[in-house]
Amino acid sequence: MTTGTRTRTARRTACAAALLLALTAVPTSAVAAAANTTHVEGQLPSGATYLMDVPTTWNGTVLLFSHGYTAGPANPAQDAPDDATKALLLEKGYALIGSSYATTGWAVTDAVPDQLATLTAFTERFGAASRTIAWGRSYGGLVTTAIAERHPDRIDGSISLCGLVHGGVANWNNTLDPAFAIKTLLAPGSEVPLVNIADQTAANDAANTLTNVVDSAQTTAGGRARIALAAALHNIPVWNQPTQTRPAATDWDAQQSNQYDAVKGLLKIAAFNRRQEAEARAGGNMSWNTGVDYAKLLGRSSVRKEVTELYKKAGLSLKADLAALNRAPRISADPAAVAWMSSTSSFTGRLTKPQFDAHTIGDALVPVQTESALKRAVTAAGSSALLRQAYVDNAGHCTFSTAEQLAALHTLEARLTTGKWQGTDPESLNSRAAEADPTSAARYVTYRPTPYLRPYDLAHRADGQ
Repeated sequence: MTTGTRTRTARRTACAAALLLALTAVPTSAVAAAANTTHVEGQLPSGATYLMDVPTTWNGTVLLFSHGYTAGPANPAQDAPDDATKALLLEKGYALIGSSYATTGWAVTDAVPDQLATLTAFTERFGAASRTIAWGRSYGGLVTTAIAERHPDRIDGSISLCGLVHGGVANWNNTLDPAFAIKTLLAPGSEVPLVNIADQTAANDAANTLTNVVDSAQTTAGGRARIALAAALHNIPVWNQPTQTRPAATDWDAQQSNQYDAVKGLLKIAAFNRRQEAEARAGGNMSWNTGVDYAKLLGRSSVRKEVTELYKKAGLSLKADLAALNRAPRISADPAAVAWMSSTSSFTGRLTKPQFDAHTIGDALVPVQTESALKRAVTAAGSSALLRQAYVDNAGHCTFSTAEQLAALHTLEARLTTGKWQGTDPESLNSRAAEADPTSAARYVTYRPTPYLRPYDLAHRADGQ
């Protein structure tokens, strides 16, 4: 593996030699976390902190873990997805490393160089790994895929778990649509700003206003149908939390009830607070719905049948509501903000090293259809032989068992060892999972996600932009 440092962002102007010196000089502690593990904590020149856990009997593989979105103010470094998985990986001899990122929020311009700097610091302290695998969960899946596309010389392969592999522009466009539907159909006179949100106070106020609107709408059949329509524009699944009862295929009311909480969660978490933070980084609004036909969008949704049935039950005209959405004043993006988000957080699909993705099928925050967006880009780029995607039959965001995560790792390792993908079918994945950790679930299933509703990558631009 090449271990030389890479070009940093513009604000990191120190020369490579000075950076290497700083990286090896700043560890704040190095203690034995366990009798057979060396635990190292340190700080990078950017201000980000890092963790390293290295077994005495290191097997030569280092796992570079990219953590998910952190809103702050707490900003801890992480080097594994959870304690149980971490313990088993250390027991098997893997070295685990990861950084905090210099800033919180949509921090991809910090996260990628901080992760690479952590890898450099590891190499300086422990020597070159025989194999380097980048992996990450949720937003960390976006960071990992960015590393895989832009710095393939630093790694041998990558794993995205429940990742935002559709990229930043696609993410914010798809987050806009349900909020636009709720405001247009349930609060048409509202002055709630959907984009260009001034600050976090304004974001909180907007989220609270529309959440209250959704709560009121949930009390009527027509309101529930319109909430289901908003959910369908984000492909919110009808079973999206492990605590929910999985509804029957035609139990439309139970399906909508499950989506109701997820719609409120989307408003509270992503549609306003996280959007405002991302807009501040991008320098303006990076999403739009000009040129979007909402009738066609619904026609491609995974839950369109539920919407149709609930509108019938409520005695409402779905055609009229879709026409209202299509007539409503549209939102245009700031081209400079789109350019920033596109260049920092969207993908080309050009892989040069193997990548394995796993996603739960009942994910409301990062719907499983994001995998369709990545596959579209990778196929167009001619890199499909390097990508494999697998699906876990569970509800919730990143609700993988330890066994399922280890199965993903071992599947990628087999690809790196043999040069060919082997055992990527659900039966083989579940066998690997059971062997790796017989105490936790193995739920890989055959699944094909529907298309992502608002794809955008650097090879395919999107409608209206």
